[in-house]
Amino acid sequence: MIVVNLDVMMARRKMSSGELAERIGITQANLSVLKTGKAKAVRFSTLEQICKVLNCQPGDLLEYQEETTEQ
Repeated sequence: MIVVNLDVMMARRKMSSGELAERIGITQANLSVLKTGKAKAVRFSTLEQICKVLNCQPGDLLEYQEETTEQ
Protein backbone atom coordinates (compact mmCIF):
# COMPACT_ATOMS: atom_id res chain seq x y z
CA MET A 1 0.00 0.00 0.00
CA ILE A 2 1.04 3.60 -0.49
CA VAL A 3 1.45 5.68 2.68
CA VAL A 4 1.17 9.45 2.37
CA ASN A 5 3.58 11.39 4.60
CA LEU A 6 2.36 14.84 3.61
CA ASP A 7 1.47 15.81 7.17
CA VAL A 8 4.98 14.87 8.34
CA MET A 9 6.61 17.04 5.69
CA MET A 10 4.25 19.93 6.45
CA ALA A 11 5.18 19.71 10.14
CA ARG A 12 8.88 19.72 9.28
CA ARG A 13 8.36 22.86 7.20
CA LYS A 14 6.06 24.39 9.86
CA MET A 15 3.33 24.96 7.27
CA SER A 16 -0.40 24.83 7.92
CA SER A 17 -2.90 23.06 5.68
CA GLY A 18 -4.50 26.37 4.80
CA GLU A 19 -1.23 27.93 3.73
CA LEU A 20 -0.17 24.92 1.65
CA ALA A 21 -3.59 24.63 -0.01
CA GLU A 22 -3.51 28.31 -0.93
CA ARG A 23 0.05 28.18 -2.27
CA ILE A 24 -0.57 25.12 -4.47
CA GLY A 25 -4.02 26.22 -5.61
CA ILE A 26 -6.31 23.51 -4.23
CA THR A 27 -9.03 23.54 -1.60
CA GLN A 28 -8.33 22.58 2.00
CA ALA A 29 -10.85 19.75 1.57
CA ASN A 30 -8.88 18.29 -1.35
CA LEU A 31 -5.63 18.69 0.57
CA SER A 32 -7.21 16.83 3.48
CA VAL A 33 -8.13 13.96 1.15
CA LEU A 34 -4.49 13.78 0.06
CA LYS A 35 -3.14 13.99 3.63
CA THR A 36 -5.35 11.18 4.91
CA GLY A 37 -4.41 8.87 2.06
CA LYS A 38 -8.02 8.65 0.85
CA ALA A 39 -7.22 10.00 -2.61
CA LYS A 40 -7.39 7.46 -5.43
CA ALA A 41 -5.04 9.53 -7.58
CA VAL A 42 -2.96 12.68 -7.55
CA ARG A 43 -2.12 14.80 -10.56
CA PHE A 44 1.56 15.15 -11.30
CA SER A 45 1.06 18.91 -11.53
CA THR A 46 -0.31 18.93 -7.96
CA LEU A 47 2.51 16.70 -6.73
CA GLU A 48 5.00 19.00 -8.45
CA GLN A 49 3.55 22.08 -6.74
CA ILE A 50 3.58 20.38 -3.33
CA CYS A 51 7.23 19.41 -3.80
CA LYS A 52 8.10 22.93 -4.95
CA VAL A 53 6.40 24.64 -2.00
CA LEU A 54 7.67 22.16 0.61
CA ASN A 55 11.11 21.90 -1.03
CA CYS A 56 11.06 18.11 -1.09
CA GLN A 57 11.04 15.11 -3.40
CA PRO A 58 8.00 12.91 -4.23
CA GLY A 59 9.64 10.10 -2.24
CA ASP A 60 9.51 12.31 0.85
CA LEU A 61 5.71 12.39 0.53
CA LEU A 62 4.86 8.89 -0.71
CA GLU A 63 6.08 5.59 0.69
CA TYR A 64 5.38 2.01 -0.33
CA GLN A 65 4.74 -0.52 2.43
CA GLU A 66 3.85 -4.14 1.88
CA GLU A 67 0.52 -5.08 3.33
CA THR A 68 0.74 -7.81 5.92
CA THR A 69 -1.87 -10.52 6.02
CA GLU A 70 -2.84 -11.74 9.43
CA GLN A 71 -3.68 -15.39 9.84
